[in-house]
Amino acid sequence: MSSRFLAVGVLILLVAAIARPPVALAQANEATAGTFATPADSDTVASATLPPGTRITMDNWQQYRNFMSDGLQALFQRKYFWKMSADVEMLVGGTRVNPPPKSFLDATEKYASQVKLVDLPGGGLTLSNYHGGFPFPNPSDPHQGWKILADLWYRYFPSATVIMHAGGCSIDQNGSINCAAGDIVYRQLSYNTDPGVPAAVPGGEDKFFTQWYMISEPEQKRYTASLQITYTDLQRNEDLYAFVPQLRRYQPLSTLGRCSMVEGVDITQEDYRSGFDSNLTELKVDYLGEKKILALVLSQMPNGRGLDAFEMPLGWPKPNWGSWQLRDVYVVNVSKLPSKMTGYCYGKRVMYIDKATFAPYWEELYDTKMQPWKIVGLYPHTIDLPGVGKVDTSGSIIYSFWDIQHDHASFVMDPTNNSYGYYANDQVPKEYLDLTKYSTPGGLNMIMR
Repeated sequence: MSSRFLAVGVLILLVAAIARPPVALAQANEATAGTFATPADSDTVASATLPPGTRITMDNWQQYRNFMSDGLQALFQRKYFWKMSADVEMLVGGTRVNPPPKSFLDATEKYASQVKLVDLPGGGLTLSNYHGGFPFPNPSDPHQGWKILADLWYRYFPSATVIMHAGGCSIDQNGSINCAAGDIVYRQLSYNTDPGVPAAVPGGEDKFFTQWYMISEPEQKRYTASLQITYTDLQRNEDLYAFVPQLRRYQPLSTLGRCSMVEGVDITQEDYRSGFDSNLTELKVDYLGEKKILALVLSQMPNGRGLDAFEMPLGWPKPNWGSWQLRDVYVVNVSKLPSKMTGYCYGKRVMYIDKATFAPYWEELYDTKMQPWKIVGLYPHTIDLPGVGKVDTSGSIIYSFWDIQHDHASFVMDPTNNSYGYYANDQVPKEYLDLTKYSTPGGLNMIMR
């Protein structure tokens, strides 16, 4: 996901919702349905399964809670404003894993043995000798949790992606809904493994990836745009730029705004890139275990405009989105190093990460007082990429953010539905491969010309 909700008050996806000040939750310890399973319970869950055809409802969900993230259990418990509907039904289907492309796995086999962990002053970590694929295909101690997160960071994405009419909606406790949409251009400029694509794209050698986004509707915000640049040097902070139509020029944005949720929006810069966009070298990552988790992997984006595609008022996936499946996941707890914690938005982020693709499916976000704050559902969209095959980490995805402290929620669909285009690799129109226009800040000034 691009930097679409950010900055200078003009890149927000939505108009403000009525937001209350943060409150301490009366039952904070229960907010995510208890603590993570004990090692013995984890072993049991890891070996258990659910037969296809299983139907999970409000009447029987507790029988299947071991296959749910803590956040999903909290929705079923119905103790907060955001409650699972009384007639919910989750149909379990067969598990269909589309692993990363063969070329990506070949790079993993070729280069992973060369990757080395590097200790940094202050307790941080980075890596050296990374050239593509998963850096740690079989993550283990020491630093198992950090290795899993590094695999997530470097998971497969197409080398070039264009998503037309990506967007979403926000809803507040009064039912007020606001929506907006725009176009995304995503380029991976280093560590490419797609056939026929150079590992490092000429002109972008020091950049890992760039994300360009421009609002197309509502009309009053049209042409507002942003550009995010992430570098191959893990210790180098991302750069973020905004194009303001009224000024007819771009301006750099401060990295101090990464935790900003402008006017009540539920998503920060730290939550982008399909669920995680933070500086790995500033993080402490605890490995919590392995589980089998219910996940929704879409075979196609649902139709419908705005929140019509969702089961309201919760904003839950409709049955026609497809069946749920059990996926084997790692569970990690991500927090900032103590020296980097001042001013940061989250106390911790609990992530459920697929063992085959290293894509996150569920997250629980806590505030700096370690009170439960947001429940996050991530539903990736499987795409059959030309020359590559079917992949579950296509960049096309639906995000759901439920803020249980402020009774507010945001939902994002990339693209909005099946009526709009998704293009990857050889499908991408040539004009979107212009690095100057879509991967440099100066390119933002070419908008409206």
